[in-house]
Amino acid sequence: MKYSIKEIRIRLSEKGLKVTPQRMAILDAIYSMGNHPTAEKIIEYIRQKNPNIASGTVYKVLETLIKHGLVKKVTTDRDVMRYDGIMKSHHHLYCENCDTIKDYSDEELDSLLKDYFKNKKIEGFNINEIVLEIKGTFEKK
Repeated sequence: MKYSIKEIRIRLSEKGLKVTPQRMAILDAIYSMGNHPTAEKIIEYIRQKNPNIASGTVYKVLETLIKHGLVKKVTTDRDVMRYDGIMKSHHHLYCENCDTIKDYSDEELDSLLKDYFKNKKIEGFNINEIVLEIKGTFEKK
């Protein structure tokens, strides 16, 4: 999902965050790269245009973006932290061979899961979100 610089400014402002060049660059990188990049890949991407950005700054900004609901953390089976800029409800298809994560949206599945857990009435537990990670392998083309 690609957002314009203006849209990124608006998203930051709507969350009550100061619009800084670092936040703009990092959020733009996540949206532009797609594919749930790691912090290291985000740093590589940003340094093409901003070679002096510090790694520590990127990690701090990522935590701020997560805290304010602009980005989500996604951990793979290989314990690699990845970042997802899509906040709309969706699931992930995770390839165990190539460590690739693809987004998967399915309203019918969402409805089935919500109804299932609504009927189960898990005592003492309130469900905020249901996110599936569907593991498998992508066919080579």
